[in-house]
Amino acid sequence: MYDELAILALFVFLYSIVAGRIERSFVSGPIVFVVAGIIMGPMVLGWFEGDEVRKDLRLLADLTLALILFVDAAHADLGILRKRFEIPLRMLLLGLPGVIALGFGLALVMFDMLSVFEAAILATMLAATDAALGKAVITDQSVPARIREGLNVESGLNDGLCVPILFVFIALELNSGAGGDGHTSPLLLVAQELGIGALVGVGLAAAGATLYRYCWHKGWVTPIWMQISVAGLALACFAFAQNLHGSGYIASFTGGITFGLLAGRSTHKLVLAAEGVAETLALLTWLLFGVAVIGQLAGFITWQVFVYSILSLTVIRVLPVFLSLTGSGESVNSRFFLSWFGPRGLASIVFAVIVLDYELPGAELMSLVVVFTVFFSLIAHGLSAHPLARWISASEDTTGE
Repeated sequence: MYDELAILALFVFLYSIVAGRIERSFVSGPIVFVVAGIIMGPMVLGWFEGDEVRKDLRLLADLTLALILFVDAAHADLGILRKRFEIPLRMLLLGLPGVIALGFGLALVMFDMLSVFEAAILATMLAATDAALGKAVITDQSVPARIREGLNVESGLNDGLCVPILFVFIALELNSGAGGDGHTSPLLLVAQELGIGALVGVGLAAAGATLYRYCWHKGWVTPIWMQISVAGLALACFAFAQNLHGSGYIASFTGGITFGLLAGRSTHKLVLAAEGVAETLALLTWLLFGVAVIGQLAGFITWQVFVYSILSLTVIRVLPVFLSLTGSGESVNSRFFLSWFGPRGLASIVFAVIVLDYELPGAELMSLVVVFTVFFSLIAHGLSAHPLARWISASEDTTGE
């Protein structure tokens, strides 16, 4: 136990002192940690046991995603969003259903061992994009603000929206098999996930921000304890919503927006420590992903899994989102940029673990596809982030849009 802890702590320290240099290169932090996980895992050095690590992966991924969604939402520039909310709205209401529909159709064609509902489950798991992997673009000031905020809102909300859709298809698959009672209401499930998640997020964050302001004025908040208050509130939003059978992801994102709105100019100072915690947890998640998942499943990839993973990152994502932005006033270049940056990551991993827990007939195949799509996304989006950010910045300056 202490051997593994020592290795993890030392690796995090070494990365932290060169992180600024790495972030300016073509290699991203998640790539470094996944590769390190593969090397440290049973496939190469054997410093970590994959089976033991996998047990903790879902909880770590859940908590990491909750913090990232809360922090990114708190940082959202609502002024920009009010002016150009059409971009994320089109991507969520038109692009997201298109991504699921196209992914569903191709899954049916390529994986004849999956049922109709399992194909829909796979498409939904891979429709969710990752706010953490998109951070290099969202925080790059050279990228036009409307594009950054559009991607931030889309990545923050679409995984939350995918949660009830995923459970609807799981319920339909379970009910279609022997022993299904057929009484689960998909529409009720969607309304419950979204409604409870939003209510918990807004209500808890509003109460927390108000209480924090009161205690601050009373002089009860110390600099030390101030560092963990936002992280505690973010995790509370997530956990309360999940406990009430709502979407913890929606709660985290709506809670973050509410907190940022009420905190005003103090937002950056208040969420800074939580952001650091989220970044650290995210990189540890990627390291464990390399140890427990990629290293052990590399030998099981088939041509169908490979091709579908590549299509998921390209045609399945890019085409529907690109078309959804038709008539939005965005240039062809910006529409392509918005379409391409839909990296798959923590949310898809969590969804795969959920599906495995339900022991569906095609769960292992679906999880394998998710794993390699996330891995390929890590490389493709990580390597393209900085070059394409420079490209879109120059392109928008040139066109004046």
